[in-house]
Amino acid sequence: MTGTMLAVLKPAPEPGCTVTRVPIPGLGPRDVLVRVKAASICGTDLHIVSWDKWAQGRIRPPLVFGHEFCGEVEQVGAAVTQTEVGAFVSVEGHIADGTCYQCRTGNAHICENVSIVGVDRPGCFAEYVAIPETNVYPMDPSISIEVAAIQDPFGNAVHTTLSGEITGLSVAVVGSGPIGCCAVAVARAAGARSVFATDIRPYRLALAKRMGADRVIDTTKEDAVAVVKAETDGKGVDVVLEMSGHPDGVRQAFKMLRSGGRASLLGIPSQPVTIDLAEDIVFKGATVLGINGRRMWQTWYQGQALLRSGKVDLRPLITHTLPLAEIDKGMDLLRAGEAAKIILYP
Repeated sequence: MTGTMLAVLKPAPEPGCTVTRVPIPGLGPRDVLVRVKAASICGTDLHIVSWDKWAQGRIRPPLVFGHEFCGEVEQVGAAVTQTEVGAFVSVEGHIADGTCYQCRTGNAHICENVSIVGVDRPGCFAEYVAIPETNVYPMDPSISIEVAAIQDPFGNAVHTTLSGEITGLSVAVVGSGPIGCCAVAVARAAGARSVFATDIRPYRLALAKRMGADRVIDTTKEDAVAVVKAETDGKGVDVVLEMSGHPDGVRQAFKMLRSGGRASLLGIPSQPVTIDLAEDIVFKGATVLGINGRRMWQTWYQGQALLRSGKVDLRPLITHTLPLAEIDKGMDLLRAGEAAKIILYP
């Protein structure tokens, strides 16, 4: 397929982005061309537009960015065998090499040589994306394109939440952004006894409540650790899911964890974090798990089962929809903290 397409380009190593036309990507023999039906803005995309320290060290402009999306297969390479034109798909954005030690031992989600869609290779803020066939996941046609577009962050929440036992346990979600709110819903669906959610923004806490949190805690007004301890007979929660990446959130997470509990950490701090290793981990006998991406493909099967069961409804998280050309408006909404997931239509 030849010609040009509408896309959002990071044209130069500086703040900002440009809506322009670029060539439609070519296909390798094992690639599929996906016509993007809906894409979603992620915090990573905001970092790229802002051109912060992380972006400066990772992004190589010019680049079409964006990595959360779904679409319809428009064309397939000559060696594609399982995917048909017209298939409704979402995409695993971590493209593993399949040959490193991690890939060969069932841990492709932490591949040593991973290439990430919209970060290391052209992304989804465009009309078309070329993806290896191995990275497309067929979606149930009953799932809306808006929900299908946010399987990446939903998968992060599923992986974080289900990385250990949940049923019958008390859970605290630290940081109630979109992924934290997804984690609230997953913990509730998995049979958690009680779910706490913390944040500094009332907007996000209201969403966490709607997604199933029993108790939401505004940490600008309440001591989250004291509240959790008071409501768990002084013991703390069985499981903490740290989604904020903020140093204060990380420290609160370990303080509210009971002895012998599990802490799964997904939030990415922008600087080193100091914690009391002896008191908060060693003497507690805590299990600490670092979470990166989604397990391929276990997390996807788990997530789809939760959606099909009707026990998890992601629609409340979709707060705005915009044409792709109005991406700047979406970025402004995210910066102001007035949105959760913003869907863009090419």
